[in-house]
Amino acid sequence: MLTEAARQADLLVVGSHGHGAFAGMLLGSDSHHCVRHATCAVLVMRTTDP
Repeated sequence: MLTEAARQADLLVVGSHGHGAFAGMLLGSDSHHCVRHATCAVLVMRTTDP
């Protein structure tokens, strides 16, 4: 749904949830799908823990 909504966009910004030290380096399934299938540039933002 995100990639379809971003079809006419120049940039798609999505978040990524970390799951621990190692798994946090990996993309979640939704962000990974967007990176692979969006027709525009994709920025994956990951917040840092306070």
